[in-house]
Amino acid sequence: MHAPADLTSMPGHQLRRLQQISVASFLRETQDVGLTPLQFEAMTALAREPLLDQRALACRIGLDASTLGGVVDRLADRGLIERRRTPQDRRVYLLILTSAGHALQRQVQPGVARSQARLLAPLPTPTQAQFLQMLRVLVGDLPPVAASSQTWAAG
Repeated sequence: MHAPADLTSMPGHQLRRLQQISVASFLRETQDVGLTPLQFEAMTALAREPLLDQRALACRIGLDASTLGGVVDRLADRGLIERRRTPQDRRVYLLILTSAGHALQRQVQPGVARSQARLLAPLPTPTQAQFLQMLRVLVGDLPPVAASSQTWAAG
């Protein structure tokens, strides 16, 4: 019989814990405005690239389209994004950040920056950029969420 694995030696466990810490830190900074990390990511992507359709936005932020649908609905209900039909295909909506969305995105930016800095603070400054680069390599080499989410067991 094998001894149980040490969870701290498992990258999946450590990444899940880091995700929990990241979300808690983000929410602490944005609790006054009721913004989630996924909503912030969607708004930031739309601020950088206006008029994305929902499928393109899902790809930009690494979400499956159905999960993004709920995020988009909540942002639209708050007047932070607006949907516009495309002239080429009336079934497709382009998403645009409203002026209220731009204002909120700018308002929370300093808090989000503090949250991100807290995540990296335990690492020596020269190692922080290296760590981010390693994360980019790992994320870039893994299958996209939409393709892999069907094979993952629900937690």
